[in-house]
Amino acid sequence: MNGASREALAAGREALDALTDSTSVDAGVLADELAAVTALLDREVSLRRVLTDPAQPGEAKAELAQRLLRGQVGGATVDLISGMVRSRWSSSRDLVDATEELANIADLTAAQKAGALDDVEDELFRFGRIVSSSNELRSALTDKAATATAKSTLLRSLLGGKVYATTERLVVRLVTQPRGRSLEAGLESLSKLAAARRDRMVAVVTSAVPMSDRQKQRLGAVLAKLYGREMHLNLEVDPAVLGGITVRVGEEVIDGSIAERLAEATRRLAG
Repeated sequence: MNGASREALAAGREALDALTDSTSVDAGVLADELAAVTALLDREVSLRRVLTDPAQPGEAKAELAQRLLRGQVGGATVDLISGMVRSRWSSSRDLVDATEELANIADLTAAQKAGALDDVEDELFRFGRIVSSSNELRSALTDKAATATAKSTLLRSLLGGKVYATTERLVVRLVTQPRGRSLEAGLESLSKLAAARRDRMVAVVTSAVPMSDRQKQRLGAVLAKLYGREMHLNLEVDPAVLGGITVRVGEEVIDGSIAERLAEATRRLAG
């Protein structure tokens, strides 16, 4: 997002934080209701265009949203969406994306309040690795001919009772309502949102053998100093790196593996 939409999303996040700070608001329920609104806006193109029409007064758009949603979702959700449509948006699609993001943040906030945010982060990461290692599972979850019910049933058979409820809800929502994204991109986006709840960055660390707790603490401290922010480590073991570690933070890769050094030496000899 850029321009007006970025500012509108930032305002929506602030409003969401204010709502979820209240003990009277159930963040999990708010997440489900925002997800339902996302589905409505995604489906009804003409509606979202009206709600983001810059020629219409913000208050008139808010009143329309209130009439449509009142009685369908709770008051907190109505207030949040009403505030969002009062803002200016660069495109009508941005409103849908923003509503979906707020639904995911609300779910992650519920996990954070329950002291389970770290576990949810790890579970999202591990599920992503399971999907990437199984072409059969990935095909089943991204099959356009399969119904949302079939995909949801498959996921609940895989995840039910094995992960936190927040993790299951986020993954089911992503798979059944992909909205044009790849499964991998959606999971990565969720991981980044989870890390942002604690103002942390995510580092994917690959080592030849499992790292000790002391090594993980030292690496986390080094990366936090390097990037100026607390770092959450997603750990992978891959014997192919031979030794050392590789670290990926966003698009940046720090490769300290023996395999990479051997490859570099080979490139120099060949050159």
